[in-house]
Amino acid sequence: MHKTLLIIPAIAIAFCFVFAAGCMTSTANDQNSCQGITPVPTVSISGTPIQYADVNGVRLAYREFGSGEPLLMLNGFGATMDSFWNESFLGILATRYHVYIYDHRGMGYSTDNDAAPAMSLYSDDAAGLMSALGYDSMNVYGASMGSSIGQQLVIDHPGCVRKLILESVTYNVRIPETKLLFDIIQLTAVNASEPAGVRKEAEANLVWNGTWDDLPGINKSVMLVVGTEDILTPQTVAVQIAGQINGSWLVRFRDEPHVGSRYAPVEYGENALNFLCMNESPPYATV
Repeated sequence: MHKTLLIIPAIAIAFCFVFAAGCMTSTANDQNSCQGITPVPTVSISGTPIQYADVNGVRLAYREFGSGEPLLMLNGFGATMDSFWNESFLGILATRYHVYIYDHRGMGYSTDNDAAPAMSLYSDDAAGLMSALGYDSMNVYGASMGSSIGQQLVIDHPGCVRKLILESVTYNVRIPETKLLFDIIQLTAVNASEPAGVRKEAEANLVWNGTWDDLPGINKSVMLVVGTEDILTPQTVAVQIAGQINGSWLVRFRDEPHVGSRYAPVEYGENALNFLCMNESPPYATV
């Protein structure tokens, strides 16, 4: 299916259409820009060794791919690194970046402790994992619940985030637009047949106060990505968030559902690379 990309800048919508995205200073000749990738690369998640890092009293399992600047991927609700990411999507990202995927505490191969579930706890883990891997900061890509963790991360630990991509995002699961998502999470939290780690993630979402009041304070380069057929985190929510984060990008993929990177990996992957590689610094004035 042909995917149509709709990109709306959060500011100066009517004035700038550089790369159909917003007021960016890069041109087609910018050495930092990313071109289309052919053939489409892929990685093998199951074929890549699991490694471990001790973070905040738990042991987090991770895998790594590619080389270059670091890019930390944040899983969605109830998912593990084995099940969440599309291998072609990761392969595209790994052509330019050192990509890290990992299991949140209590999920997959990662251990857990008795800490009370909270979105800030998951963001602390993400920051701690960066440090354990030898980085002061990373680019960050969060999808679904991972985008909630990504928001909390950039608010709690702004120095840890270089650029931030938020796919299928909401600033709170309790808003009317995300009622279907809220109902799923609420049912999961009380379902004793669900794994403990999944129920803890549900509890963290339910006690989360959200990020709305803190969004205007984010001063990083942020891109919001959403599919127009996303019924869990509808595009209207991404539009609201874009209006709160000064200078943010908003990218909408026509006909894509929740976490569209799983279904249109090439389009989502190349879009992510273009944003991450774009030099957004203003040109130096010449006299």
